[in-house]
Amino acid sequence: MKQYQHPTADQITLTGVLHALSDPVRLNYVQCLAQSIGEQACGTVPTSVAKSTMSHHIRVLREAGIIHIRPYGTQSLISLRSDELEKKFPGVFTSVLTAAKSSDVVELP
Repeated sequence: MKQYQHPTADQITLTGVLHALSDPVRLNYVQCLAQSIGEQACGTVPTSVAKSTMSHHIRVLREAGIIHIRPYGTQSLISLRSDELEKKFPGVFTSVLTAAKSSDVVELP
């Protein structure tokens, strides 16, 4: 079973979070996670990119401290670290998601 390295709350940087959310594919992925309740299996969030490309995007989000990945049997369950992000950068994460929702971010099927 693969173990994932996650940054601690004090290792998360504002520039890292904003960089990770600057890509439309990653931003859309995070928006989909934000709309769901609880953990999601990696493959359940619709994307428009190849699986290998999505693996890269998920790694960027994990290393930035935006998502947490928990191995569960043969699956990997993903959840947002929104509480930690809101505590560290009050209002930033929510503002980015709200602004993206009302902007021209393309919804994927």
